[in-house]
Amino acid sequence: MSEQKAEANAISNIKEKVVDKVLPTPPDATPKSSAQALKERLQWGEPGLTIIDARDRESFLEERITGAMLASDMNKLEKNRELYVYSNTDQEAAEVAEELRQQGFESVSQLQGGLAGWKAIQGPTEGRSS
Repeated sequence: MSEQKAEANAISNIKEKVVDKVLPTPPDATPKSSAQALKERLQWGEPGLTIIDARDRESFLEERITGAMLASDMNKLEKNRELYVYSNTDQEAAEVAEELRQQGFESVSQLQGGLAGWKAIQGPTEGRSS
């Protein structure tokens, strides 16, 4: 093996060991999440997650969690996408979350407290009233 190739292999091996120990990974999603847990998850930067608003379109347009999408518009999401669902009540969000799991989505978390819980921790919102 050439000296350059040996050095490249050594560097690659060290990177693998260091990256795994130094770079933290975000916590896994749970079936229910608090607004604070979602906010912390978003602070990881470019998270591989989608926030689903299970309310009606008018409520969504009025005010929503920044970056959220309507449940009715999510037909092209990958089944391995991490989802956080909120609605007017925790019960409604739980029902939609269960429907999504039954459709084959692998990681679905119900956001407890909905939009009100999100706003209580100063989570960013968008829409007409924001």
